[in-house]
Amino acid sequence: MARITVLGGTGYTGSAVAREAQRRGHDVVVVSRNRPADPLPGVTYTPGSVLDPDFLETVVAGSDIVFESVAPRGEMAGKEEGLVERLIALTAGTGIRLGVMGGASSLLVAPEGPRLYDVGTVPEPVRLEVETGISLLEMLKNSPENVDWFYVSPPVSFGVWAPAEEKGSYRLSDDILLADAEGKSTISAADLALAVLDEIEEPRYRRRRFHAAH
Repeated sequence: MARITVLGGTGYTGSAVAREAQRRGHDVVVVSRNRPADPLPGVTYTPGSVLDPDFLETVVAGSDIVFESVAPRGEMAGKEEGLVERLIALTAGTGIRLGVMGGASSLLVAPEGPRLYDVGTVPEPVRLEVETGISLLEMLKNSPENVDWFYVSPPVSFGVWAPAEEKGSYRLSDDILLADAEGKSTISAADLALAVLDEIEEPRYRRRRFHAAH
């Protein structure tokens, strides 16, 4: 059993990861600004701001895994890079594994590229969020060798605005965008959480990104 700390653990992705980790019997700590209306039994909820360096250091200490799933919007717009930079420093050389929930735009649409980001027009309302996801992956790739990290890229259509069927399965890719026979790239939050917990329990992507989709 691992102690898994989920930053942003009441959001769309974070809550699914916390639920799957709790289902598998792990010791789960959820960090968010507010307590949820329907807390998961057996999960420890620690409200606070991840932008507070002392608070962040406290919640990271004693963890086996820290999974960062804070959305870079609202008060976190433009601040997630600083958060991940601090997490890199806090986990370096400690044996704590750092997981980061990122975006799809850095995925390649074909084995030789280009990136998804480079083949379409990014709407201005989400440009900062998209570019944050790309920056986080580069930060992790350039982190010291003693940082044990993994980065998760979801499908193109992923979020509360894009509900997908819960299938109890997923496919994985390193850097190439996955789509079904109809060209759709989707996954449910619960099935993405399966991929995250499988990686936590049996690591395959040390210091690497993986992409999960149906």
